[in-house]
Amino acid sequence: MTIRRPVGLPAMGLVTPLGSTPGEVARALFQGTNAGLVPRDDLCPGRTVRVGEVTVALPSSPPSAASYDCRNNRLMLAAIVQIRAAIDEAIRRHGRSRVGVVLGTSTSGMAEQESARVHRAGAGEWPTGSHYRQWEIGSLSDHATLALGVTGPAYTIATACSASAKVFASGRRLLEAGVCDAVVVGGADTLCRMTVSGFSSLEAISRGLCNPFSRNRDGINIGEGAAAFLMTRDQAPVSLLGSGECSDAHHISAPDPEGKGAHQAMRLALEDAALHPDEVAYINLHGTGTPLNDSMEAEAIATLFGPSTPCSSTKAMIGHALGAAGACEAAFVWLTLNPQYNPDNRLPPHLWDGVADPGMPAIQLAAAGALFDDRGRTAMLSNSFAFGGNNVALAFGRGVRP
Repeated sequence: MTIRRPVGLPAMGLVTPLGSTPGEVARALFQGTNAGLVPRDDLCPGRTVRVGEVTVALPSSPPSAASYDCRNNRLMLAAIVQIRAAIDEAIRRHGRSRVGVVLGTSTSGMAEQESARVHRAGAGEWPTGSHYRQWEIGSLSDHATLALGVTGPAYTIATACSASAKVFASGRRLLEAGVCDAVVVGGADTLCRMTVSGFSSLEAISRGLCNPFSRNRDGINIGEGAAAFLMTRDQAPVSLLGSGECSDAHHISAPDPEGKGAHQAMRLALEDAALHPDEVAYINLHGTGTPLNDSMEAEAIATLFGPSTPCSSTKAMIGHALGAAGACEAAFVWLTLNPQYNPDNRLPPHLWDGVADPGMPAIQLAAAGALFDDRGRTAMLSNSFAFGGNNVALAFGRGVRP
């Protein structure tokens, strides 16, 4: 079997309910807090729900991208500007046509579309400044490309909750094919009424705070956020070692109850990275807090890794960021692996009520203060599972393996 070379991730920027810089997020992540999950009564008719909310001021869209301006694109831009210096260096080194952009989203500019439709219903016309480019799925990568001034391949992936995890595999393929020398990958999603009300109609929204893997779990909290990475062939403190993608198509919204798709995605990621399960020091769980998702993921984890590999769901801290979840949680793994932000080898703790579900196999949920074993070749996984059985697992590691 041909072993594919890892690719470097030298720079990462993110904005989440935990903070608006890597340093802020790292401090909150390893401490473990759900302070960013706040009550809102304007997102779901007749109901107050907890959501993960970003409160930091966002940068303005550049004039060249004015027709694409929306909160979702500005949130993505807030993550990208944090790594702008590294991107500009890649442009100087390789040229604008050799830098690609692959981003994931689910909601795009839906919040602006909702407001525009309300205005049109009352005034009989669309509001000034309203444009379809704000709402369409492809808007995210188009806006980023204009803001960065790059002319390489640019596209948006929209596979629901796995969208911004798939961008890593897509970006690596662009590098391997020789189409690009650097790729900006990541994703963004923002709060809107459609998604919160939609998940509420599916009876998938928690009555309070989400409680992943607990016997008492009752659903998700929706969140928002953005994360951006520069991907290159060069060595970096953190690298993408491998990826596993599959589509089990079990059901339009429910996962395979035995976790076959989740198991396959993780197994493929391990094979792609030439890793054995016992070489994985930590797994960032998809862990939504819904009964079916958590039970199938526990089955898959226990079957492939056994009961001793440390795991946690970070959705109990930021909510489920949907199309941005894959990138934001990959960023959490990046922070966990990066000695600059995690010199003590701390793990993101699993926040829950501690009441195990006897109907699920036991897995090792990381407690507050838990550390991972630095094995010199430390590898970690991040899981993202979406509607339609669209499953992705990503393997990350410290540095580039020889």
